[in-house]
Amino acid sequence: MTTSVLHAPPARVHREDVTVLERTTADELPRIQELWPEFERLVGLRGRRMYARIDVGAGTYTVCTPVKPGDKAESLGLRTGVLPGGWYLRGTLVGEPPGLYERIGPGMAELEAATPPDETRPLVEYYRRHDQVELWVPVKP
Repeated sequence: MTTSVLHAPPARVHREDVTVLERTTADELPRIQELWPEFERLVGLRGRRMYARIDVGAGTYTVCTPVKPGDKAESLGLRTGVLPGGWYLRGTLVGEPPGLYERIGPGMAELEAATPPDETRPLVEYYRRHDQVELWVPVKP
């Protein structure tokens, strides 16, 4: 029996579409590690929810945050996009960085192994707190 990296058993959840400010890079660890600090500097962390959208087929990783009143994507050098809604299998990781981040890949793999993913939508990471990340694998209704 394999030990789970997830904090609790996965749950099936429904999410609505969310309009976001975003910036995309290649889904490669060095590029991702460069992207996050720059994005956080541009949008600020105070009062922000932070997400990442991973398009496995395209090989892209997109950092995003919901649009707030007064946000001007163009002046920040960002785009506006959508974090797609629908049904997801959600798992939670808890722990201190950087060890927490090292478990994201295995956590996603565990969720994908639990149910066939909906490959028309991206994987999602939701950075709930500095020590808690929700992983969302899209599933069909």
